[in-house]
Amino acid sequence: MASLKALGAQLGGLALLLLALRLGWAPAAPLPQALLQGSAAALLAAWWRSDRWWWVLHLAFAPALVLALRAHWPAWSWLLPLCLLLLVYGASFRSQVPLFLSNRRTVRCFSDWLPAGTPWRVLDAGSGTGTFVAELARLRPECRLVGLEQALLPALCARWRTRAQRNVGVRRGDLWQASFADCDVVYAFLSPVPMPALWAKCCREMHAGAWLVSNSFRVPGQPADFVLQVSDRRATRLYGYRIPAPAGPA
Repeated sequence: MASLKALGAQLGGLALLLLALRLGWAPAAPLPQALLQGSAAALLAAWWRSDRWWWVLHLAFAPALVLALRAHWPAWSWLLPLCLLLLVYGASFRSQVPLFLSNRRTVRCFSDWLPAGTPWRVLDAGSGTGTFVAELARLRPECRLVGLEQALLPALCARWRTRAQRNVGVRRGDLWQASFADCDVVYAFLSPVPMPALWAKCCREMHAGAWLVSNSFRVPGQPADFVLQVSDRRATRLYGYRIPAPAGPA
């Protein structure tokens, strides 16, 4: 959904620029035109309630492209942004899981749901820059938290943020290769694509009565045991699924 919004905002900004050019309202120089397109794209992103960091990306994308073309950089220099994207997003082109970041209100809502005083073992499957595990560790010091992140730079950021929190461990790795057997709760903010496979993995590996809590994305065909409404700007919802007991012999 976020990628579709981003594409729509850029195309909408381009359409508005072309309309302004046709009506004679747009400046003649390429850089002001790019700023106009970027501003329109950023406004569309804000209207569609995209995260604020998307606003900055939309505003800067076209002007940065114009400036880069003017700079006459060598061909190899275009590999640098690609390498940076791989460091930040990892293999999201293969997993179809973008970098979604949980906000603190969502973490507080999750913390309020956890029974008080219980030393839950919580895994953040795709911990990003570590906001979820860092904030939850502060709110619930009795819990044992593990952040799992495949992309290098977010994993390093998460490790740095939680370096002084003894109840947090951040590992770099593929969630599909990790074991969920010791987890009481798996928290995930992924995308609609992997949810069926994630639910199947949780049912195979987690003990009966454990939980999968998904930020924003339902498990298709599986009714949620609870839905928590977060009072944030995105109107985030947390969907909770209790792991059933294994089916006995027929």
